[in-house]
Amino acid sequence: MKILPPPLPDIVLEPIVRLALAEDLGRAGDLTTDATIPVGTKFRAQITGRKHGVIAGLDAAALALKLVDPTVSLSIQTQDGEAVSPGQAVATLEGEARSILIAERTMLNFMGRLSGIATLTSAFVDAIGESKTRIVCTRKTTPGHRALEKRAVRCGGGTSHRYGLDDAIMIKDNHIAACGDIATAVERALAYAGHLRMVEVEVDSLDQLEIVIPLKPHAVLLDNMPVDQLKTAVSMVNGAFVTEASGGVTLETVRAISETGVDFISSGALTHSAINLDLGMDAL
Repeated sequence: MKILPPPLPDIVLEPIVRLALAEDLGRAGDLTTDATIPVGTKFRAQITGRKHGVIAGLDAAALALKLVDPTVSLSIQTQDGEAVSPGQAVATLEGEARSILIAERTMLNFMGRLSGIATLTSAFVDAIGESKTRIVCTRKTTPGHRALEKRAVRCGGGTSHRYGLDDAIMIKDNHIAACGDIATAVERALAYAGHLRMVEVEVDSLDQLEIVIPLKPHAVLLDNMPVDQLKTAVSMVNGAFVTEASGGVTLETVRAISETGVDFISSGALTHSAINLDLGMDAL
């Protein structure tokens, strides 16, 4: 069952949204609107889907509109996390024409990008059917937009890996290389971690996994392993800790990977390769 996330707090969103608006308005504001639309002109418009997808980013869009003009009304017809079809209404705006036109592109940029992530995530979740495996995103996010993009993954039915370097210990290949060997790296990490900090270690062979199992990390990332090796790895771990498959996961391969019994499948593509969902704003 998909558990929809609440909107991000304004204190998180506002710096990002303000930057986007300032980038668009530049030094002189909206010259086209200033030149053509008299102050006081009223306008009613609707954001609609132009392709099938899953909506995300309404919180950012709503804040963009509020920052431009809090008197413009925004009525939501399709909530974040819900599916949208071509021609389906997502939201209706009514108020000062100048304000709506100034906010339009920033609103659609946030919604298109984040809905694209939610839509791709939903496709991965659908591809594994009723499997117990969870689809998770990574830290391969747009700089400055991580909170928004990880929320969009949740809108699509996925969940998150680490939010940043500070919320879990994840030993990757370069940590192991710099440390000297995998056992030393894991032992140091477990000694360093507090009781609420998870330690995950990346392994790329069954030989590495055999070394790691007696050390009892909290999770193991099985990196770029073919399906037959993943099955063997899951059997070797035998439920002692969390298993995660990662590396080159696609919509064509994700179901077979889930059938190996891994607990999680992580994919950077959810955030770095999602195609914007086509949404438009048109006058009513």
